[in-house]
Amino acid sequence: MSFQLADSLLAAFATNNRINEYLIRNLPPEAWRAATPDGKGRNPAAIIAHMHNVRLMWLKAVDKAAELPAKLEGDAFGPDDAIAALDSSWRALEAVLRRSLATDGKIKGFKPDVASFVAYLQAHDAHHRGQVTLLARLAGHPVSKSANFGMWEWGTR
Repeated sequence: MSFQLADSLLAAFATNNRINEYLIRNLPPEAWRAATPDGKGRNPAAIIAHMHNVRLMWLKAVDKAAELPAKLEGDAFGPDDAIAALDSSWRALEAVLRRSLATDGKIKGFKPDVASFVAYLQAHDAHHRGQVTLLARLAGHPVSKSANFGMWEWGTR
């Protein structure tokens, strides 16, 4: 069987989402809303909400007809809510990616193409996963060493 780039891009995006869930499930509860060291900026929960909300921003920009999942805002959501929200925004974006991969490979408002869009989305999430793990450590509630390494085990996630 030949290599299928479209299937591989979608699989990588799905793995990226599972890595986000893995981080959230392995984030010590005390770190979820831990303040930043200087009291400025987003805490881990707010960073994860930002990840989901940026996905919604892109969905709104690239698919005006899409029914958008709800935003994550405020202090009332917990880890399970964040996992459900990220799952919903991942599924909505996956549908956009599938359509693009089946047609012209373009994403409205994003250049140059769908592969670059997938890379952008994954880089954005990875950047913020790093912020979450750093903030947890600085707050005195680090993610375990095994969970930190586990985020790099894409072949098993």
